[in-house]
Amino acid sequence: MLFDSHAHLNDRTYAENREALFAAIEASDLSYVCDVGFDLESSLLAVEHAQKLPWCYAVVGCHPHDSKEMDESMMTMFKGLAKKPKVVAIGEMGLDYHYDHSPRDIQQHWFRRQLQLALELKMPIVIHDRDAHDDVLRILKEEGVLAAGKEPAARVLLHCFSGSPELAAQYVKLGAWISMAGPITFKNARKAPEVIAAVPDDRLLAETDSPFLTPEPFRGKRNSPVNVEYTVRKIAEIKGITYESAAALTLNNAKAFYGIK
Repeated sequence: MLFDSHAHLNDRTYAENREALFAAIEASDLSYVCDVGFDLESSLLAVEHAQKLPWCYAVVGCHPHDSKEMDESMMTMFKGLAKKPKVVAIGEMGLDYHYDHSPRDIQQHWFRRQLQLALELKMPIVIHDRDAHDDVLRILKEEGVLAAGKEPAARVLLHCFSGSPELAAQYVKLGAWISMAGPITFKNARKAPEVIAAVPDDRLLAETDSPFLTPEPFRGKRNSPVNVEYTVRKIAEIKGITYESAAALTLNNAKAFYGIK
């Protein structure tokens, strides 16, 4: 009854106990998990997981942190991976001006190239945006992905949304989708109720971003897709609906976004 729309089963921190993680997922209420690539190695592993695990789907691409390592040969590899079974989107791509692990001009270049690939392949797009709201939206518009008064050229998901309620409303008006993660459960999450209120029921997804952003009551420990339950419970509380309704809503929205039947 649950869909973790964005996790990193491929993260190196799970390497020693990944099979135990898979077993925990299979014993939980999770129906689906998207394993999201952040570089070539993790994208390859995500595809491997999707091929062997019936509940797992893959997203392939390069995180802005790693964009300084990108070149056109890797783009060719991503294009090939994107055509594999159960690969459902390109990402996570975007901009991160909080850490600036890659120069901003390099981040922007490979963000554009991955957008172009997604449009070429007619695939959904998973966006990472941290402290780069203006440039992310500008580039999405300049590359013809989103435009006022037009249908989006591709489905766009703002993962682990950290912007304002006004920005969320602007994205929804342009046709994008919004995903919320563990931070909405934190005591200082003052914007979360307003953001969730700004997003229509049919545009809202839930995620863990595992192994990061562990929700309460496990904050400080390594995260797991199983913990998406706590994000969904918080969404239910904020929306004033039952947990079961919030679980069904976020699961069906994730299936619709990723094109999973």
